[in-house]
Amino acid sequence: MRTLALKLDRASRTSLAEQIRLGITGAIEKGVLVPGARLPSWVDLAAQLGVARGTVKTAYDRLTDAQLVVSSRAGGTRVSEHAAVASPITERARSIESDLRSELYQHFLPGPAVFQMGVPASDCFPATLFSRLRARAARDEVEAPAAYPDPRGEHELRREIAAHLALARGIECQPSQVFITAGCSGALGVALRVIQAEGLKAWVENPGFLPSRRALEISRLTTVPIPVDEDGMDVGYGEVLAPDAAVALVTAGQQAPLGPTLSLARRVQILEWATRTGAWIIEDDYLGELQLTRRAAPALASLDRAGRVIHIGSFSKTISPTLRLGFAVVPPGLLARFDEAVACLASAPGPAVQMATAEFMRDGHYIRHLRRMKRIYAGRSQALLAAVRSRGFHAYAAGLAVVARLPDGADDKRIAREAYAYGLAPAPLSGWYCSAATQRSGLLLGVATAIEHQLPAACDRLQHLVRKFS
Repeated sequence: MRTLALKLDRASRTSLAEQIRLGITGAIEKGVLVPGARLPSWVDLAAQLGVARGTVKTAYDRLTDAQLVVSSRAGGTRVSEHAAVASPITERARSIESDLRSELYQHFLPGPAVFQMGVPASDCFPATLFSRLRARAARDEVEAPAAYPDPRGEHELRREIAAHLALARGIECQPSQVFITAGCSGALGVALRVIQAEGLKAWVENPGFLPSRRALEISRLTTVPIPVDEDGMDVGYGEVLAPDAAVALVTAGQQAPLGPTLSLARRVQILEWATRTGAWIIEDDYLGELQLTRRAAPALASLDRAGRVIHIGSFSKTISPTLRLGFAVVPPGLLARFDEAVACLASAPGPAVQMATAEFMRDGHYIRHLRRMKRIYAGRSQALLAAVRSRGFHAYAAGLAVVARLPDGADDKRIAREAYAYGLAPAPLSGWYCSAATQRSGLLLGVATAIEHQLPAACDRLQHLVRKFS
């Protein structure tokens, strides 16, 4: 039930009851009141507007006669499910159309849609189990004495993450070095505040994840695009082009979006550069151990002996992005500054979701879930790759995506926008590049949302769109 912002003109020749009817009708038609929305009672609305109850009753009766609202003793007065409401759909469509045209917000489209990247397979998640853990954690939170939670995150989750990273990513750290954040972007935001590199240069992968690159620019760093080849970021190129850079942002485990792992030689090279110059390396471990074609390469932070790597990750790809749970693993030399930053600027998300996730990890459910998802994703990747190649695309697997190269001149952004109307959400590869001069045309097809029985129709539609806009 909501308060209605109705304005009455008591000097008008139109009766007050009719003004109320017209105001509510307009709110329904504009989508301010959606089907099923509950209207205030006669008593409440009469008191709000300063009119007689009978005046409101007359207005409601007219709305009922027009089949715009329905009334019941138990449910009160609600907007009819069959009321003519065109604007909300139009506004939603406009919003999605705007996001499709925004290179930044293409990464946050509603879904899941076939080929959508960045989201896990919801059809394979142990939802019942995790829902039970969350419900219990929420109940415990409500029943506990009211107190401010630790802004660094719940100790139980920090402990579980530290233990998991030691086994799965080769990182030796204490729970005190783990900070819980609002997703991976939250971890990156805190890191950029702490290292205080305003006005300095930062290496970024080209191509690379646009939201992360924009985060550096918003933090007033000058981004320096570094090309990527089969060995990952070209560290030598960076040392020549910008040896004085203060930050390097790298996806060492599996480069986003092209897929190569940063080679051992380049890992040693970038660590030596950071140690020598005092630069900071932010390792975005966005996939963690979800590397499908081989055993997951250890994290870059596992080789860091000088304390120059800030390792960030999240549960968005492994559990769900709706948790908004990320983390940063911080070198000992930055602990005090991180403590201060999260206490004052970026406290951890609520305790309930943290405690549920900690229990999910502690009882072994998380590692079993990861093993199962690797098998499922590997199968989906192979099926998607075969389906795409059979339709003439030059394609290869890259992490939790398949990269489909397009002919020169193909408008991958237009193709992606058109595909969304058919329930498909490929990402245009060109949007990941730092400049038009280096752009390559292609489509990134998410593996997690590529369910096998949907592939023939989806790939046929994609093939048609590529031919149309190439």
